[in-house]
Amino acid sequence: MAANFAARVDAVLFLLAGAASVWFAYLTLQEGISPGWPMLLLVVFWALVAYLVLPRIHRILTRIYVPDYFIGRTRTSDGLLGDPVNLALVGSPEQLHRAMELAGWTRAEEVTFATGWRIVLSTFTRKSYPSAPVSPLFLFGRRQDFAYQQEVAGSPSQRHHIRFWKCPDGWLLPGGFAVGWLAAGTYDRSVGLSLFTLQVTHKIEMDIDRERGHVIGTLRAAVPELSVQILEDFSTGYHSRNGGGDLIQTDGHLPIVDLSALPISIGADAAAPPLAQPASSRPRPPGSVIFGVAATGLQALVFVGLGLVFFAGTDVIAAATPEQAITPEVVLAFGVIVTAAGVADLALAFATLARRNWARLLVCALSLVSVGMTFVSRTLENEHGPMHADLIPLATSVLVLLALSSESARDFVRSRTSRSGSHGAYASQ
Repeated sequence: MAANFAARVDAVLFLLAGAASVWFAYLTLQEGISPGWPMLLLVVFWALVAYLVLPRIHRILTRIYVPDYFIGRTRTSDGLLGDPVNLALVGSPEQLHRAMELAGWTRAEEVTFATGWRIVLSTFTRKSYPSAPVSPLFLFGRRQDFAYQQEVAGSPSQRHHIRFWKCPDGWLLPGGFAVGWLAAGTYDRSVGLSLFTLQVTHKIEMDIDRERGHVIGTLRAAVPELSVQILEDFSTGYHSRNGGGDLIQTDGHLPIVDLSALPISIGADAAAPPLAQPASSRPRPPGSVIFGVAATGLQALVFVGLGLVFFAGTDVIAAATPEQAITPEVVLAFGVIVTAAGVADLALAFATLARRNWARLLVCALSLVSVGMTFVSRTLENEHGPMHADLIPLATSVLVLLALSSESARDFVRSRTSRSGSHGAYASQ
């Protein structure tokens, strides 16, 4: 009962956070069209739309119209249909890793702040980054287990890359074929803006069958023990677009690469990297939780500091206030309230980081109340112009609400009572 209630609250917060982000982006646009330096806020407006507003809208809408079962397509972190599944494999994890290494592929690093920043720098400076991370795509409700890539001519903008997912135990392809792995291989041809989200991303080559052939060709050349079976008409041949809006075309065939005959030495077996974090280990907080907790903690420190100012200058503040009703006692009481609010925010921030779901929901609710009060105030007073300095506290509330109402934040706190490790399913949200 409590879990169902929390899920419904989460759904409401998710929707309202999306609405709040749209309103905040509109206010930022209003602020940015003023002459002078405020026009720099137009860049902020683009960032808000590309990385917060459109992804949240896509997440809401794709829950309605995108099937939540296997259709031979991956999904992006925004819920959009991503790259098609164009390869299946049979073999152990050690055989797969060994085959890719022998074929000249480099395992991609995980997406972190450090690797994300490094790929940005390498793209602008045109420096090689052979193990650059790839964006997450989702299949079976989880992100890829790992990815491999081949950089082209030392360019970080052009690369062959392929993502792998371990199939669930007992899972069969349509038609009854049993495979161990599914994969999606595409070729990055350049860097550009996504058609659907306006985010900076890699643009892929339209003919994904050519990339499928490249992967198989490199494996054949390096691993003569493998065999390939073609599952014809696995899906209908089609022209479509992936999650970034790039055109894709395929004949719909699915090659099944059998690596089970590849011998594995003891050294290669020991060197095979782990596929997933052990279920018993403590999950790392995703970026959404880190941001939400940090912003809430910073706001708490501001409140506490303001309260200390009221405590230290009670008489001075009361004397400098024109309203006669503002007595030293009133100033002191206000200081107590502000300080208590700061302490409460700080406690909620730490509780959220400790994966207490009630704390996360309460922070979201308080942020929503703050946004709602600002909206009601502007509506009742018929204010339609820029907010100027008042935009900053509103931004904090909206961003905290978006961060902590995300699926990655929800899965992180709920993983405290679940050993399934589901917190990684939507980690880029």
